[in-house]
Amino acid sequence: MPRLLRTVARTAVVAGTATTVSNRVSRRQANKWGQQEAAQAPPEAAPAPAAAAPAAPAPGSSVLDQLKELGELKTQGVLTEDEFAAQKAKLLAG
Repeated sequence: MPRLLRTVARTAVVAGTATTVSNRVSRRQANKWGQQEAAQAPPEAAPAPAAAAPAAPAPGSSVLDQLKELGELKTQGVLTEDEFAAQKAKLLAG
């Protein structure tokens, strides 16, 4: 009986070690391949300039309306957080 337990324990240790090593190798290969793909990928073109919010207030529109428009553009992903903040500052300053 002790011999059987020793054999089972040894098998468990070997299997656990093999699994750990296999997972580590897989992660390293995936990272290496990912780096190779990134290096071989054509450089991304500079993102097209986002549609800018109106720089000058449109006649007849209130600041509140323009802020709502900016908020909608930001929600749609047309404006980044920085672009939104800059346009908002312009509207509130002017």
